[in-house]
Amino acid sequence: MPTHIPFRPARAVAGAVAVAAIAAVSACSTTAPAASTSDSGASAGTGKVLQVVAAENFWGSIAQQLGGDHVKVTSIINNPDTDPHDYEPTAADARTVASAQYAVVNGIGYDAWADKLLAANPSSGRSELNVGDLVGLKPGGNPHRWYSPENVHQVIEQITADYKKLDPADAAYFDQQKQTFETQALAQYNQLIGEIKQKYAGTPIGASESIVTPLAEGLGLTMKTPESFLDATSEGTDPTAADKALINQQIQGKQIKVYVYNSQNSTPDIAAQVKLAKAQGIPVATVTETLTPAGASFQQWQVAELRGIEAALHQATGK
Repeated sequence: MPTHIPFRPARAVAGAVAVAAIAAVSACSTTAPAASTSDSGASAGTGKVLQVVAAENFWGSIAQQLGGDHVKVTSIINNPDTDPHDYEPTAADARTVASAQYAVVNGIGYDAWADKLLAANPSSGRSELNVGDLVGLKPGGNPHRWYSPENVHQVIEQITADYKKLDPADAAYFDQQKQTFETQALAQYNQLIGEIKQKYAGTPIGASESIVTPLAEGLGLTMKTPESFLDATSEGTDPTAADKALINQQIQGKQIKVYVYNSQNSTPDIAAQVKLAKAQGIPVATVTETLTPAGASFQQWQVAELRGIEAALHQATGK
């Protein structure tokens, strides 16, 4: 099975990264939105603050909210225009990793540069979470696990458990953060997922690339687009003429109810499919690779996208 990796035709692809020479480069990394979910916003327990680094801001947002006042999270990828797969780490990223007590990377071939960065800056005092390892997927599997509601909750459980190991004196605080995050911050996210699944399960949809697949599975929707086409778009390879013809047939025959596409990765083939879907009266919904806008929290971003998908499904089915 081919490796699923994002591709940005409109973006310059970064050159090969010489990890050992990173320290010679000067640049800055920014911090993920520091959204504490604690009721008071005040620090509790020991006052200890864990230094945390996340390869991407979708995991960084979750890590920050789960840690509240007892963590400081720096997300290396935090710009919607940055390709997480082809990112070239900087000297500032190397320093952040070197001083971090906890690191979260996506894995599954999505951010191989992060693995190299961690290896080049070893620390006996740093714990690491590889999401791919956590959910049991290796390179070649679909890496977009932040679009899987099940995997998101697995990550929440693991980050909380890891925080408690790193800072056992504040274990009760982390438990409270997790409870508040899941029951309050993610309330709309969880509600929308449940509502969409209950109302629209089995509805056939089309999509532009494999980023949509974990979400479709989580929502109980039926993906009609050939996996080979989804993979090709994600990998930046040319889809087959047969796949393109089949998708056009699906759209023209209204075999799909909704078309979902990654607006950060629009190729001429995708633009043509979106245009055709709209011409056929098929609602089009969009998703993005990373937090959009850049300062949004994980739940704000996901809720906006879920509402868009729900509205498209409602328009298509009348339910």
